[in-house]
Amino acid sequence: QVQLLESGGGLVQPGDSLRLSCAASGRTVRDYHMGWFRQAPGKEREFVGGVSWSPGSARYADAVKGRFIISSDNTMKSMDLQMNSLTPEDTAIYYCAYRYSLQTIVDTTASQYPYWGQGTQVTVSS
Repeated sequence: QVQLLESGGGLVQPGDSLRLSCAASGRTVRDYHMGWFRQAPGKEREFVGGVSWSPGSARYADAVKGRFIISSDNTMKSMDLQMNSLTPEDTAIYYCAYRYSLQTIVDTTASQYPYWGQGTQVTVSS
């Protein structure tokens, strides 16, 4: 079992930045994927970005590429999401997810992740 805890959400204005953090505890392993997903009201949960155990493996959705940056430490227990140039379309609940995997390319499919955090609300509004 892996437990995930997100933090850092809030209300910001368009153009602002926000940083989310995800802390993992429990049975974390060397071969893993950690991903950020988001879900807006009335929409399906979608992949935002993620990393695998392989260095330099960060992968992003087209909608956030160039604006969002993922960083993770080598303890396999934390991952941050730096969100820049936020727009109202980024408003959603953001979730951290974790799965065990030997693949170097991080999986973008929500159903492949068995472990989820409780989510943190990000609201971008003027």
